[in-house]
Order: sequence, then C-alpha cells, then structure tokens
Amino acid sequence: MNPVVGIDIAKEESEVQAFLDKGKPYGTSFSIKHNREELEKFIYFLEEMKETTGQMPVVILESTGHYHTPVVQCLEENDILYILLNPIISHQAKKASLRKVKTDAFDAYQLCVLYYKEEFEPQKRRGIQLLNIRNLSRQQEIMTNMYVEAKLHFHTILDQVFPEYRKVFGDLFSKVSLSVLKEYPTSEKVLRASKEELEDRIREHCPSRSVQWAKEKARKLIHSASQNPFQKVRYESHLINLSMYIDILFHYQGHLTDLESQMVSLANEIEEYKIIQSIPGIGEKIAATIISEIGEIDRFNHPKKLVAFAGVDPSVYSSGKFTANINRITKRGSSRLRHSLYLAVLCGIRSSRNKKLREFYDRKRSEGKPSKVAIVACINKLLHWIYALLKKNQNFLDIA
Repeated sequence: MNPVVGIDIAKEESEVQAFLDKGKPYGTSFSIKHNREELEKFIYFLEEMKETTGQMPVVILESTGHYHTPVVQCLEENDILYILLNPIISHQAKKASLRKVKTDAFDAYQLCVLYYKEEFEPQKRRGIQLLNIRNLSRQQEIMTNMYVEAKLHFHTILDQVFPEYRKVFGDLFSKVSLSVLKEYPTSEKVLRASKEELEDRIREHCPSRSVQWAKEKARKLIHSASQNPFQKVRYESHLINLSMYIDILFHYQGHLTDLESQMVSLANEIEEYKIIQSIPGIGEKIAATIISEIGEIDRFNHPKKLVAFAGVDPSVYSSGKFTANINRITKRGSSRLRHSLYLAVLCGIRSSRNKKLREFYDRKRSEGKPSKVAIVACINKLLHWIYALLKKNQNFLDIA
C-alpha cells in the first residue's frame, strides 16, 4: 500500500482527507484545529493508518504563507515525512477537473489524487539557523517598506514647513540632519539662534566632523532659513507631525540596524555564507539573504532547479506550428532571492568588481542582447556559480 494524507490548510483550522492507496479513500474528510490537543489527535490518526497499512502515510499540503507552520512543526517534531507544495501546482491540478467545485474537503481530496499522479520528493528539513536568518531578512524587507513610506510622509510635511532645509545636509535622513531639524524645525527658530549656537549644536550631534564642517553647515542652515517660503508656520499641526515623523524615522533606523547586525551575526556562523561572500559584488546583507532563501544546497540536485526556484528560468510557449521566440522569465520562485541576485549582479558588473561576470555581460551585449536580457543571463550564470561553489565547498576565484 501507498497511504497518503492530504491537508487543506486554512487559518486556525484545516481539512484532512486520507487515502490507503490510489483510488481508495480512507473514510470521509474531517477538520482539525491548530492547537496542541487536536494536532496530537491527528498524529494518533496517522499512527492508526500505519497499523492498518503497514507504513506511515506521507502528508501532502500546500504552502500557505504562515498558516501551515503549526502543522509542519508538529509533523517535524514527530519525524513524519511531508510534501509541501507550491500553490501553483495544486491550483493547476484543480483546474483540470471538469466540475467546478471549491470546498476544503474537495481540496484535501484533490491533494491526495495529485500525490498519486505526480512524483514528489518529501520536504527536507531546513536548519534552524538558516530559517532564523530568513525570518530576519523578510522582517527587514517589511521594515524597509515601512521606513520608505514614513520617508514619503515626512517629505510631504517638510514641503509645508521648511522645504529649503534639504539643501543643508548631503543626507537628509542622517542622524545629525534629523536631530538638527527636530531642534530647529522652522525658519523663525533658526534665525532667532546665533551662528555660534547653531555651530555648537551641529557639532554636538556629529562630533566626529571638523569645526570647519560645522561652521559651513551652520552657514547653509541660516541661508536656507532666510530663503524658506514659510517664514512663519501657520499650522501648529504640521510641526507636531514633523516631530512625530522624525521620531518614527529614528525608530525605524534603529530597528533596521539591529536586524542587519543580527542577520550578519547569525550568518557568520555558517560556512556557506562565507563562500557566497567570496563572490565579488556580494556584500554581507545580500549574502545573508541569498543563503537564507536558498537554504541547504542539497535541496537541489541540479543547478537548473535552483534557477527555477529563483524564478529566472525562461517560460516556454508553443502551440501547433507556432513557437514563441520572445520568452520572459517565469518569476514563479522566490522574489526575495531574485531581487538579491539582481542587486548582486549590478554590484558585480559596476566598475568591473566581478571580472568574470563583467566579461560575460559584455559578451551578451556584443551579441545584441538588451541590457535587461544580459542582466538576467548574468543572474542565471551567478546561480550556476553559487550552486557549484556550495556543492564543492569552495571559494570563488575571480580570474577573467
């Protein structure tokens, strides 16, 4: 017998359907809540199936954001093999049915049917360290998006209070810039203070810079204040909002710094991280994201599978006598991995940091390939290098 249990995952509750063998459903479907008591009953159900069939059934389920994690952790704690499907695969299988049915019980049933049609490899357990880095990396991405949104709102308020302030510091969002703006948010406050007072306050917020630098910034600040179209702020609410957004920006900056340092600290304990960092153009943050998204290289038995996982494999379209000659990449894999590889390629070919990659890029361009196509080809090449290096446990040699 070849028993399987399909689970249609939902928030806090899932639907279960079991098969003893192909075409042999085991009872009717039932639901389980994602709490310890019901998950233990589910494990007991699997043990009962083992006694009936002579072997422990494989569990098949979809990857559904984070809703599947309680079930997966329970299965791993009990050393039960499971298959975690990409939702695209199960969705295409459901569309093959002539009947238009959408229920949790039907979905669980279809997962079992799909198991007997295809050959799936059981999910390999990933190391806790890599999963921790991946969680931190994804949280950093979320936090970065929130930080960018806060910046946009900050710009909107600054435009209505002190737009000329942008000309004072090179980096508007540096610690010294935001600190000075919080203390002197209006032209009125700047012009009321003496030049010496402004110089001293700037130096206090940035003691590493020279006295001359502080004097120059104080001069620019006074000039910007005199040119500011809002010599008097009419709405007190703008000043309240400006101060609030400065605090929020400081808050996000602190969290992003902490997340990055924790990611790098965890990644430094992993050998593969140092191997990926040996590739020119890949820094600490990008290397941590790449290794956390790829995970253990043993999950892939061929570099093309790693390319597909990153979603940079070309789509294929052919029908009858027609075969498309312009094929875009599938973009069906890890978007975070794909974005990190894109940044790594840009850093590598810029100023020829990565001689091999730059040579490959130039060759593709000389063949008439557009810049974007050449960059995608470089991402593909970079993935093949990463696969080979991790498999051989070797560092990269950049000899063009």
